[in-house]
Amino acid sequence: MSSEGVDDYWRRFVAATGIDGPHTAWGFGDSAQMMTSLALLVRDGPKRATASLPSEYGPDEPLPRAGDLSVILDGDEQPVCVIRTTHVEVRRFGEVDEDFAWTEGEGDRTLADWREGHQRFFAAQGTPVDDDSQIVLERFELLWS
Repeated sequence: MSSEGVDDYWRRFVAATGIDGPHTAWGFGDSAQMMTSLALLVRDGPKRATASLPSEYGPDEPLPRAGDLSVILDGDEQPVCVIRTTHVEVRRFGEVDEDFAWTEGEGDRTLADWREGHQRFFAAQGTPVDDDSQIVLERFELLWS
């Protein structure tokens, strides 16, 4: 998507909510299908959290912080909704709890399903995880769709 499309979406968001500030535009997942599926889980509920690896961030992209604003894109890189990060923490993979798995809102929302799905996803990305691996846990709220 052109930044112009995101910019137009952002202008409409600001006009509707009065909320403005620095923001990024991105999608969840590693494929167009996954980006669309997860963006709709955010827009329509119940997805209110996400997990990532610290290695996904660098000098040009710091870890998310509470208050960060994001335009969430679908698999066609079209804006679907706007979220605000509410809480970020880094935990060991083995310390992720049922509450976080439920809040992430994917699969059957159990911890067992969350662990299996994330182990498979991170391994497919070339970074297998175990119970001692550090995971970035981000919670967010839906602001607009």
